[in-house]
Amino acid sequence: MKHDIIIREPDLYFDSIHQELNNFLRDTLLSSHFANPLNIKKNSVWRPAIEVKQNKENYTVKVQLPGIKKDDIEIEIDNDFMTITAEIQEEKEEKEESEKNAKYHTSEFRYGKYQRTISFDQPVQGKEATAKYKNGVLKITIPKQNTEDYKPQKIEIQE
Repeated sequence: MKHDIIIREPDLYFDSIHQELNNFLRDTLLSSHFANPLNIKKNSVWRPAIEVKQNKENYTVKVQLPGIKKDDIEIEIDNDFMTITAEIQEEKEEKEESEKNAKYHTSEFRYGKYQRTISFDQPVQGKEATAKYKNGVLKITIPKQNTEDYKPQKIEIQE
């Protein structure tokens, strides 16, 4: 038991504190028109949960994006950074006359933009990367560049 790994997720603690502060300010200071939680959620940028693993050849990144369609996800690799962007829209539905005045009592669904940028500690081969999306989890495999073949080059200084 001495060598068990403890996984700590400080981001979750700060997200919770941040959310509680937002709820307090919304409920006490803002008017109900501006404080509509659905408007706040739609304008927020969410950070999806990620898991990054590496071995000698690859990085493997898993991203939780529940409820998002594959076509609404974009992945961009630039040098040693990867940015994942997605957006989920609130469903628009035709309502009957009796439902037009209905208001949400509780909504914990996340609507809006999801974005996460990940940096790698080694150069990667973006053109060789592959991505699969299944059951709300995006899995990206990015090969590392072979740095053993890299040789320093001298640059001649001109007058």
